[in-house]
Amino acid sequence: MGTDFMGVRMDVVELDRIAVREAVRVVELARGADDGDWARDTPCAGWDLRRLVAHMTAQHHGFAAAARGVGGEPEYWREPEGVGEPGAAHRAAADVVLSAFAEPGVPEREFELPELGGGFVGRTAIGFHFVDYVVHAWDVAAALGVRLRLADEVLVAALAVARRVPVDPAGRGPGFAFAPALKVPEGAGPLEETLRLLGREPQSWPGAGG
Repeated sequence: MGTDFMGVRMDVVELDRIAVREAVRVVELARGADDGDWARDTPCAGWDLRRLVAHMTAQHHGFAAAARGVGGEPEYWREPEGVGEPGAAHRAAADVVLSAFAEPGVPEREFELPELGGGFVGRTAIGFHFVDYVVHAWDVAAALGVRLRLADEVLVAALAVARRVPVDPAGRGPGFAFAPALKVPEGAGPLEETLRLLGREPQSWPGAGG
């Protein structure tokens, strides 16, 4: 799988595992909470926490399917409906995708990712999943007003991926994988720059850091 990723001495499967487990941790903070917490607004415009976690759950199943060679089948990407408290479904989906990515040879396989417009070598596809879960972990943390716990080397790797996402406005916004990029102020740290490059305004959600 290689010994480094984007200049960081960790492989992408391990980086992804760290980000996914942090996302599980922050989602777990809402488990057992009343419906008011699941109805909280999130940095994903128009999505409350319940909808965001449903999206995260579907993405895990979709990427796991892609790792198995069936990512082009739309049923794997559908958001779950009527699951009640969504934390357990999210935790189970995280286990599914981490198990799929840990299989031998996955970083060299071809992944079909319909939302991103085609096929990608596994290492690149897992990199997309990784940066998505750094950002979604922050989204959940921001909604709940808790701090994100990710090491600097993980955030630096996420920024390296975010910098490679095309910024053409024609491919950003509703219906696309990423929101329009925002201006990055001078001196921004790696988390803030990543969030802004992927359309988040961290100063509007100070509880999660960034």
